[in-house]
Amino acid sequence: MGARAAMTARLLPAVAFAGLLALGPAQAAQKKPDPAGKSWAADQVEAPATAADPAYAAFDAGRYMEAMKLAEAAAAKGDGPSYTMLGQLYEQGLGVPQNFAKAAEYYAKGAAIGDVDSLFSLGVMLAAGQGIKQNKNQAAQFFELAAAKNHPIALYNLALIYADGSERPQDLRKAAEFLEKAANLDHAPAQYDLAGFYKEGRAIAPDDKKYLYWLGRAAEGGLPAAELEYGIALFQGYGITPPSQKAGIAMIRRAAEKGNPVAQNRLARAYAYGAGVEVNMVEAAKWHLLSRHVGLSDFKLDQIVGGLNADDRKKAEKAAFDYQQATDALLQ
Repeated sequence: MGARAAMTARLLPAVAFAGLLALGPAQAAQKKPDPAGKSWAADQVEAPATAADPAYAAFDAGRYMEAMKLAEAAAAKGDGPSYTMLGQLYEQGLGVPQNFAKAAEYYAKGAAIGDVDSLFSLGVMLAAGQGIKQNKNQAAQFFELAAAKNHPIALYNLALIYADGSERPQDLRKAAEFLEKAANLDHAPAQYDLAGFYKEGRAIAPDDKKYLYWLGRAAEGGLPAAELEYGIALFQGYGITPPSQKAGIAMIRRAAEKGNPVAQNRLARAYAYGAGVEVNMVEAAKWHLLSRHVGLSDFKLDQIVGGLNADDRKKAEKAAFDYQQATDALLQ
């Protein structure tokens, strides 16, 4: 991730039709894309990376006061990205007391001179009502301005707005058009939702080849729900010749390792029955215990785990505990 992307990643909203980014991975795994009738709101996703400069380098190094001074000097000369940085510093309270109103003020100044990230970030604040009176209609206008400059997340949010029909007349065809633009800019949630449109024929003709293409792109982009779904398609040979249990389980494992409970359950079954991997009852029990911990039940796997000898049961429980501890540490 580039310096600017790292700085702006906390703010930028994208609410998947299934709520994939608004929810934790365990919840997200159990949902399907459903664009009609879902509300949109601000959340967190990553911004496109841009070239580093001294202010961003200072930010990356945690020298926030230095970053602020450099950004203030550049902003005084009309540098749009510097206004975005100043807004982020105040919004996150880095080097200065958190102040949403000041953040919105800096975003507005950057937006006034056409900086794409300021346009987008001001839209975020308007959508959330942070530092400025909430106005979702104006938020949509700023997303439109940012989208005109090919900001992928702004394009994605517009897809959500047209799918929802709250601030613009509902138009699933327009939603699909914005999704495709964002997808072509490597935005994984847009790729995943566009795949759903092609699979279900929403406002566009159903097309299994395009469904699998965009699903695969989203999976390669690291979206757990896409990794799970694409892994199942590889495993079962859905539209893919020949099917590959090994490749499918490898993809499902990626989602499982990110905490997706459905993927963890599938991986547990693969180890229990030797599908795509060698039979390993301790690994099967480990992944089952992890998925069950977040509420996903599986009577068959309960029986399998219950039938383990005491030593293997202890190994599985320790492996699950150690894995969860390591995962929790990474998230802190």
